[in-house]
This record gives sequence, structure tokens and C-alpha cells, in this order.
Amino acid sequence: MAEPLSGKTVLLGITGSIAAYKGAEIARRLMRLGADVQVTLTRAGAQFITPLTLRTLTRNPVVVDMFQEPQEWEVKHVALAQRASAVVIAPATADAIAKLALGLADEFIFAVALATSAPLLVAPAMNETMYEHPVVQQHLERLRGRGVHIVEPEMGGLASGTVGRGRLAAPEVIAATVAELVAVKDLQGVRVVVTAGPTREHLDAVRFISNRSSGKMGYALAAAAARRGAEVTLVSGPTGLLTPAGCSVVRVTAAEEMRAAVLERFPGCDLLIAAAAVADYAPAEVISGKMKTGKEPISIQLRPTVDILAECGRRKEPGQFLVGLAAETEDLIANAREKLAAKHLDVIVANEVSAAGLGVEADRNAGYLLFADGRQIELPEMEKTVFAERILDAVVRARLEHSQSQCSM
Repeated sequence: MAEPLSGKTVLLGITGSIAAYKGAEIARRLMRLGADVQVTLTRAGAQFITPLTLRTLTRNPVVVDMFQEPQEWEVKHVALAQRASAVVIAPATADAIAKLALGLADEFIFAVALATSAPLLVAPAMNETMYEHPVVQQHLERLRGRGVHIVEPEMGGLASGTVGRGRLAAPEVIAATVAELVAVKDLQGVRVVVTAGPTREHLDAVRFISNRSSGKMGYALAAAAARRGAEVTLVSGPTGLLTPAGCSVVRVTAAEEMRAAVLERFPGCDLLIAAAAVADYAPAEVISGKMKTGKEPISIQLRPTVDILAECGRRKEPGQFLVGLAAETEDLIANAREKLAAKHLDVIVANEVSAAGLGVEADRNAGYLLFADGRQIELPEMEKTVFAERILDAVVRARLEHSQSQCSM
């Protein structure tokens, strides 16, 4: 599985909300996850965003009129309903939600919703007062009762100029929820601990030593594992990222805090993925209060921190699987293999972080998967969300092979 939605057809229905313009970003996010996105607009939706925009983006014809002539693909609602891996209505207005709840089919997307057996996801967007109206809430409750997945709207600025709940959920949240709905659950029941982000080692009350890690790779791995059915605990250093859906998060700051959090949970986990950029050194002494600014040079003595992953490697029990990430600027393979052996890992992901636009802080990554048995897989440049899926594909296979070899002994 190269991408979470590779080989999947997702039908995106856009209704007549001012948030319809976000439909383009939702489509783009779904495509980045590998989906073939087919878009349909309600007549009201077509007043806010044009079919041309969406056709250009998805490279697929866009249906507005349920009775328009077929072009490159069969537009009959039954045919597409059978082909779709998921049906998404975003944004969904109060009118659209009412039609779905009552089973009306006066437009293409509502006819598909009645004809499909694929997961149906609805993302409301409207004024807060309208969203909280008892009738709208009754309709949403009726849809939930039928197994429809509702992506709740966010708090924020609304088209009316007020601030309240009713703003369409973020496109990345909607796309991630779709991926979760259709994901292969090959980590079902597996207890996974993922570390992510940097640590901060304080010099005084306001200053600290840290690194450029954004946490994006670790968060992508946690999200991907949760989509596959894992029970995921994310131990995160300071980042500005949202908690991935389906994950519990433990927030820490310093390396010692991360060590304590990981070691507390390590005995009960099946799979540890150490993606955090933990500081190798910390100040030997933390100054109380704020260090005064002066003109004279100062010296700061640093002490090494404990290598969390190496400690877990020494404590590893049969059946536990350890994955590390190694960021290198030179001798990538040799240095990563040395860490793989020294820390008793099963897999290490070797990243070349000196290339522009890749690795640290970036949205894309590239590198190699190195295995304890000597195998090596190259991972070309790709989005970190896809990179995470590739890593987990390999980890799932390696865990299965490891388990089978243990059983045959």
C-alpha cells in the first residue's frame, strides 16, 4: 500500500456553503493520499466554486446535473455508488443534511448516498445558531444512527462575521478521516508508542537548547498507525501540530521527561517507533530565574542525555519490535547500520537531512529502510504522510516474518 488511499475512488460532494471553496483543498488532500477523486456539485454548490476549477484539479469530469450526458466515465448514480470506496459531503449545509436524513434524492450526490454501501462522511458547515438548531441536531443524530460519520465543525470566524461553532473542519482533518475509514486494519489491536518532535533542555527560566525538528514525521507515523487499527500513544516534544485522530498524546518538554514517559509505557507496547529528535546534550546546571545579559563571554557545561532508544533496546522483550529514525548528514548507510546494531533495533529509517526541502521541518522525506537481517529498501522523495505509510508497510511485513520465524524455532 503505497498511499493510504491508493487505488481508491472517493466521491466528493460539495453543497451550497460559502466554505465550498475549501472543496478544492479537500480534493487536493485526498489526491495526495492517493485517491482518485470524483467531484459532484449541487446546483447551489456550483454558485460558489466552478466545475472547471475542480475538473482541472482532479482531471475528472464534474457532475452538476444528474441528467447530464456521460463523458469519460459513467455518471449514473448507481455505477459510481458501487465504485466509490468512500462518499464525502463537505461542506454539508443544513439543507443537505436534512435531505440526507430524510432520504431525498433530488440531486446527484443525494442519490449516490442512497445507492452506496461505501462509508459516508458528512462535514457540516453553517452559522452556529443554525448548526445548534434542534432540527439540525436531530437530523445529524439520525445520520449517526445509520452509521454515517460526522466530522464536527470547528470554532472560528464565520461568514456572518461572528465567531462560533460551525466552521468547516480543516481539509487535512477531513482527508485523514476518510483515509482512516478505508484503511486496511493490519495493525488492529497492536499497542504502539511513537515519539515525535524535539526536546528542550533549559539553560534558565526562559532559554533552552533545542533543534529544528517539527514533529511532522512522528505525527504522520502515529496517524498512519492509528488508521491501521493500532492503539497509539504519541509521546511528543513541543510542536505546533494537532493531535492525530485516534491517538492519545503525552506531552513532554525535556529529554528526561520523554525518557520517563517512554519507559513507563514501553513494557506494555508491541511496537515502538522512535521518531523524536531527542537532545544528545543538556546543560549540566539550570540557572534559577533568568540569566542576566552581559558583555563578557560565558561558558556552558553540557552533560550527555540518556539514549532512550538504546535503553529500550536493552530492555526489549521477545515479541517487541523497535524502529528508529536516524538523521544523518554524511555516511548515511554506514552510520545508520551502526545505530541499528548498537541499539538492538529491528528496523532503522535512515534520512539524509542535508538536502534542501527534505527531512527536518519539511513536508517531504526520502531515505532508506535498513533491517536487522541486512536487507535494505530505498524510499524515494515523497510526502511525509506517504513516507509514513511506506515505513509501516515494511514494519508490518517484518513483524509478521519475525513472528513466523519465532514460531518455527
